[in-house]
Amino acid sequence: MGKWKDGTGTLAASGDSAVPLEVAASYRARRRGLLGRDGIAGALLIVRTNSVHTFGMRFAIDVAYLDRSFRVLSVVTMRPGRLGMLRPRGRHVLEAEAGAMAGWGVRRGARVRVDLPEGPTRGGPTEGPTRGG
Repeated sequence: MGKWKDGTGTLAASGDSAVPLEVAASYRARRRGLLGRDGIAGALLIVRTNSVHTFGMRFAIDVAYLDRSFRVLSVVTMRPGRLGMLRPRGRHVLEAEAGAMAGWGVRRGARVRVDLPEGPTRGGPTEGPTRGG
């Protein structure tokens, strides 16, 4: 698939629910993440990373580590001032306000789909086989 770009789209984790999504692909956007914000409506996908931290964060977040096929390896809740564990098979990280992911069906073993207006869908169907990302 093509290169990732900063932007917006939607996230689907289970059923037909579409969650607003921001994509952080550039070095600058990936480095900033959710720092300096009081919350997020939806989720943030940080591409090409397998660990995060919450130093300087103002709120607790859910963190889902995704593999290359957008399968969820694990979901953890991190309070501000924490360093997340390195996930060797992780390729992308999904962040949202603490508690949000459970309501979206983002859990270990689930697949998520990322729909971007400027390019192809990444990930795959939320059920069944998937395309790589």
